[in-house]
Amino acid sequence: MGCNVEKPDVGCTCTYKACPRRENCCECVVHHRERDEIPACFFPPEVEKTFDRSRECFIEAFSS
Repeated sequence: MGCNVEKPDVGCTCTYKACPRRENCCECVVHHRERDEIPACFFPPEVEKTFDRSRECFIEAFSS
């Protein structure tokens, strides 16, 4: 199954505007997965802005 490279209907929630993978969900997921991270769109907005994409940060965001 191929990757849909069209921009998502809801828009990209990542605030890192200089990212070359911005609005390309497939490339973004691959990039973060290779680094053992989670993409920005999975985080609440206030946590996403910290640019900490670690699993620990994700767990902490939803544990409180």
